[in-house]
Amino acid sequence: MQNETVLKMDKPPKRLMSKSVREHLVAYSFIAPNFLGFAVFTLVPMAFALILAFVEWDGSNPMAFIGLDNFLRLFEDTVFHKALWNTIVYTIGVVPLTMVCALALAILLNQKIFGRNFMRTVFFFPYVASLVAVAAVWNFIFSPTLGPINNLLHAITGIPLEQLPRWAADKNWAMVTVVLFTVWKNMGYYMVIYLAGLQGVNPELHEAAQLDGANAWQRFRNVTIPQLAPTTFFVLMILIINSFKVYDIFINLFAGADNQLNDSTRVLVYQIYNTAFRSLDYGYASAISIVLFLLVLGITILQFRGEKKYG
Repeated sequence: MQNETVLKMDKPPKRLMSKSVREHLVAYSFIAPNFLGFAVFTLVPMAFALILAFVEWDGSNPMAFIGLDNFLRLFEDTVFHKALWNTIVYTIGVVPLTMVCALALAILLNQKIFGRNFMRTVFFFPYVASLVAVAAVWNFIFSPTLGPINNLLHAITGIPLEQLPRWAADKNWAMVTVVLFTVWKNMGYYMVIYLAGLQGVNPELHEAAQLDGANAWQRFRNVTIPQLAPTTFFVLMILIINSFKVYDIFINLFAGADNQLNDSTRVLVYQIYNTAFRSLDYGYASAISIVLFLLVLGITILQFRGEKKYG
């Protein structure tokens, strides 16, 4: 009996879970908070928006299924057409100008020049600064009568202030203003991405090209640009996606003054907000959001294909 007791005590206790199961539970416990946040604030609203796109609902009365009527309505909605066109124009203006400015800054600040780290901080600062604050400062700088830009132009050219551009207060100059503001605010961020890409450029290729008699421009065009292709493609896709989703910059610069500007600053996301929370037409707003989602999804698919090509 005594030997049997000893044998029983020597047996290890049975484990309730195997090692692999415990490791999976630990991994899922780390993932769970982020996934729950994604499910509650992204996945569920997306599914609900997809349902709303096929109904008519003002938020108080019962939902009424109307099929594809909300999507068919898009073809006749001139305001939606204007918002889509403004979004495309904004994207066409912002994307190439930001890429050129960011790459030029990255090349300049990748050289061994005095105050390089300080200048990097200066150009990156607008990206991390409060959008509300910098928009207010920008509106003051470009004020038609009190702003230093117009006063400087008046002093240089002698043109009366009344004949100079009114910038954010003029429907013909509002889009130019917001494009310049976006480029100024975001180029520092993309400059950092290009700086990281420049660190990966093989210096031996530059040395070989220089020995072959290539000048600086030829080395830049034939050595630097090809090696920056993956970085450029990434920046291009991110810029396009962010430009289609823009909202906060317009609402801070123009403070909802799209009616006074003849809808020249109305973009898709603002149109979704205006339709849902001002007109209380949640079904139609959801249809517009689905169209925007499909546009961004198409761009994202292109991005993945590009990553496979350059990967």
